[in-house]
Amino acid sequence: MKTLGLIGGISWVSTVDYYKYINEGINAKLGDLNFAQCLLYSFSYQEIVSNGMSGNLEATYTRLEDVAKMLEADGVVALVLCANTMHMFADRLQQAINIPIIHIGTATASVIKAQGLKKVALLGTKFTMEHDFIKDKLKEQGLEVLIPEEVDRIYIHKTLTDELGKGIIKPETKARYLQIIDSLIAQGAEGVILGCTEIPLLLTQDDISVPAFDTTKIHSDAAVEFMLNL
Repeated sequence: MKTLGLIGGISWVSTVDYYKYINEGINAKLGDLNFAQCLLYSFSYQEIVSNGMSGNLEATYTRLEDVAKMLEADGVVALVLCANTMHMFADRLQQAINIPIIHIGTATASVIKAQGLKKVALLGTKFTMEHDFIKDKLKEQGLEVLIPEEVDRIYIHKTLTDELGKGIIKPETKARYLQIIDSLIAQGAEGVILGCTEIPLLLTQDDISVPAFDTTKIHSDAAVEFMLNL
């Protein structure tokens, strides 16, 4: 089996799910004691958050490129960036390395399109909601994308870093997220993208009245499919 490269730690609590889902997916297809052959590099999340707060995103990209090239030199055949927000660098990073990046936005858009939806809500960090690196992949598949109001975007971003990124789950945070989602459904959202890999720690499909798209699981499934089709 070829070796897959995972870049995680953003945060570690969702990276654990990536490792679990990818290994389960490989085993479900190959059986016996077959599991994923992979190399994982895990950042300290504080480094990424501090760079974002200071506006020094270039420092994060430089570290990301160094890690990607290290994993490439170690023989991985593809990369998984285990966070939606890190995909702000994906297109640039792809130009700097010689192995494919399995893009979370492309994988998610394909799953949504297969369900025949036209308009979806996107929740995630402020970077994910306000910039185009995920939205562009969705729009390429003909999808209309709704995002929360600014006050709600601020709330979601803060709880992702201060609570969910630390594995802290609060009932009041869940209730507020569901209120935000309901307001987007009222605006015509036919589905909701849980577009930060920590959000599925808080919400599941059972909580939401429209199809919910867990990007952690979707991305992991895409990695499994890629590895099995080499």
